Amino acid sequence: MQIPIIPENAPFGPGQRQWLNGFLAAYFGGRPGDAPAAETRTSAEPVLLLYGSQTGSAEALAKKYARRMSGAGGEVRALSMEEFTGIDWARERRLLLAASTYGDGEPPDSARAFWEWLQSESASVLNGVEYSVLALGDSHYAQFCQFGRDLDGRLEALGGRRVANRVECDGDPAEASARWFQAVEGWVMRSRSGEGPGPAKPTGGPADLAEAEPGWSKARPFVASLKTNRLLSGSGSAKEVRHFEINLSGSGIAYQPGDALGVYPSNCADGVAAVLRALGCDGEEAVSVGGVGEIALRHALTRHLDLGKPGRELLAAAGLSAAPEGMDVLDLLLQHRPKLDAAEFARRCRSLQPRLYSISSSQRVYPEEVHLTVGVVRYEREGRMRKGVCSTFLADRAGDAVPVFVHPGKSFRLPGDGARSVILVGPGTGIAPFRAFLQEREATGATGGAWLFFGDQHRATDFLYESELLGFEARGILTRLDTAFSRDQAERVYVQSRMREQGKALWAWLEEGAHFYVCGDAARMAKDVEAALLDIFREHGGLSEAGAAEYLGALRKAGRYQRDVY
Repeated sequence: MQIPIIPENAPFGPGQRQWLNGFLAAYFGGRPGDAPAAETRTSAEPVLLLYGSQTGSAEALAKKYARRMSGAGGEVRALSMEEFTGIDWARERRLLLAASTYGDGEPPDSARAFWEWLQSESASVLNGVEYSVLALGDSHYAQFCQFGRDLDGRLEALGGRRVANRVECDGDPAEASARWFQAVEGWVMRSRSGEGPGPAKPTGGPADLAEAEPGWSKARPFVASLKTNRLLSGSGSAKEVRHFEINLSGSGIAYQPGDALGVYPSNCADGVAAVLRALGCDGEEAVSVGGVGEIALRHALTRHLDLGKPGRELLAAAGLSAAPEGMDVLDLLLQHRPKLDAAEFARRCRSLQPRLYSISSSQRVYPEEVHLTVGVVRYEREGRMRKGVCSTFLADRAGDAVPVFVHPGKSFRLPGDGARSVILVGPGTGIAPFRAFLQEREATGATGGAWLFFGDQHRATDFLYESELLGFEARGILTRLDTAFSRDQAERVYVQSRMREQGKALWAWLEEGAHFYVCGDAARMAKDVEAALLDIFREHGGLSEAGAAEYLGALRKAGRYQRDVY
């Protein structure tokens, strides 16, 4: 009997069509009276899929693939790396890991304790474990996928056996993670008897169909309009910081303090024109863009191709293994002259990804709006003005077409109990989520204390949201406000300096149950703040170095030490 298939022009998405075709194949492929395939196969050896996630991407992928493989007859359970202490490692012989890199090449906060355990002698129990790693990252950052690479190397050093090569996802993980899934799926489905997994069931299922339903998401952003574009930094500031208010009317979009807003930018016309000149193209050439189809090169350069740091495929075309510091796509074209026609250039370019910004408003206060606090990137290098693609999109080019979606910040949340106190450390644009936190706490009548450490260069020009913060203080919403303006005196003073000055009181707040939050620069500020915390634990808590680290780890595990750093 011929098995029916869903035609290409049927009103289903690719994922829906794939699932339905698999269902039809499984249904019509057997003879009447046959037992279902899942009942005739031997059970597969169990697999543990651990994820280390900060913003939720690695978690979502891990749970999706665990569900698909379990639905196809495997025995796969997905757990966060922070749950590693509850695992009987002597029994786990098959291990998959999906790991994001966070901050400056670091593990996500939820994976730090697991990574520390991997360095210990106890981790020798993993000798002989079969494993594979999916690494998530963004090659705009110097330490691209570093945590995934570290995991891969450490498991190998412990005597693990790699069953599939590490796959690294650059930006949008969909395509690369699908390749990894295909590479490990057969291994996951291996049965205990060695007879193979038996007839395949369709991977995916009703849950995957639900994921494909319409809704505002990264795959289907809401096209909002920009309501307000206001300069926050004062005249004479070395920085350009802007406050944006985006109109969400009619979208039904909901967000919480601690969430981020994803914004899809477009490249500036001047940059597009310069790339076209370097390529010797007029912009009308037809090129193919993944997920879009065939479009004019100019349109592809404007809306779909990343003209920032060149990716690995474009570097390879120019004979480079890595991009020198500060190089963008135009630099590569002008300096190395790779011989590429329009189609090949477009194929080798990375896709233009959305940028995530911490939301700086409470929806209880602004039900139809979302606010952002953004440092606009503009600087000159080698005689040419460089621009941050999304910050200048919002500042210069956005209007009635700002494609957005909400990215939940599951690991950056206010305490559920409003009587709990909070300590907020947010210099510069790191103030963004804390403005939302304070608005939310006022709207909900939170009774716990709130202590903010804010810093920047000069009070006169860089005290972001000064009148609002002073208003929160006057109304008692903000219990304490400590500021550090680094260049207003001869000696540089930073937020961590103020923390040390107030160490005794800060220790007392933590001992009374306060939650501690940090937002801002990962490379220096967040590390300096953590070092100051450890010093305070030792000086005012009387803890040893090991005891201070253990205390911080306990805060992190309890959800009382949370970071949103970049």
